[in-house]
Order: sequence, then C-alpha cells, then structure tokens
Amino acid sequence: MKLIIVIVKDHDADTLTQAFTSGNFRVTRVASTGGFLRSGVVTMLLGVEDDQVEAAIQTMRDALPKKGDEKRATVFVVPVHHYEQV
Repeated sequence: MKLIIVIVKDHDADTLTQAFTSGNFRVTRVASTGGFLRSGVVTMLLGVEDDQVEAAIQTMRDALPKKGDEKRATVFVVPVHHYEQV
C-alpha cells in the first residue's frame, strides 16, 4: 500500500478532488498554507494499493493540464507499513 500526498493551489483543489472521486479514489483534503507569500494550498491524502499509484498520478495529470512551465502540483508517494481503521 502507498500513501500519495498531493499539494495543490486552492483554485485547483476542487477540480482535482472531483477527478479523484470520479476515478474511484478516496481522497482526504486538508487546508494548509505554504510557499511564497504564504499562499493558500490544499494537501490531499490518498491511500492506494501499489498497482493503483500510476492510475492516480495519471488522473491528476489529466485533471491539471500543464500551463507552460508552471508546476500544478507537488506529489509524494510513500510506503505504508501499517494501515488500520478504528
């Protein structure tokens, strides 16, 4: 299992959330602040199976097409050693 952490600007968050949920990915959104001038960003957390990582990243690429050289998201994929719902 992997945890995908996605950091996007506020104005891209709704589009990306809809794309993830349409692709049957469960997503948790956390409002956060960061970057230059402390602009508003959203951190998204997705728990996916190993074989779903590329599909989740492709969903993000399709939902947030490039705008020149501007980066639309920062993505971290980290292994999950233990997962439990209480």
